[in-house]
Amino acid sequence: VQLVESGGGLVQPGGSLRLSCAASGITFSNYYMSWYKEVPGKERELVARLRSDSGSTYYGDSVKGRFTISRDNAKTTVYLQMNSLKPEDTALYYCNVRSFAGMAYWGQGTQVTVSS
Repeated sequence: VQLVESGGGLVQPGGSLRLSCAASGITFSNYYMSWYKEVPGKERELVARLRSDSGSTYYGDSVKGRFTISRDNAKTTVYLQMNSLKPEDTALYYCNVRSFAGMAYWGQGTQVTVSS
């Protein structure tokens, strides 16, 4: 199983980015698909999660109303649309896929920097 993130970069406050996580070796059935952020000196933090069977979603309080997690089953790709970005969104963002049975996989991370 391989997860490859892309879409990070430098953006001004108020701007938008869309992160992508292309998965190979799995299908999106019976999985939780998540995005985490990591800032130096802090624990990795869950940003958003999507459950594959129900489509239910979870968002961290700091991103509610600004970020949207979605997926394309045909492309086995998970997205994180990030709008109204703030400097505090600056972090290394990781894609995570975890089966209902507990097998978990991580991508290599993509850097998001929000700065003027």
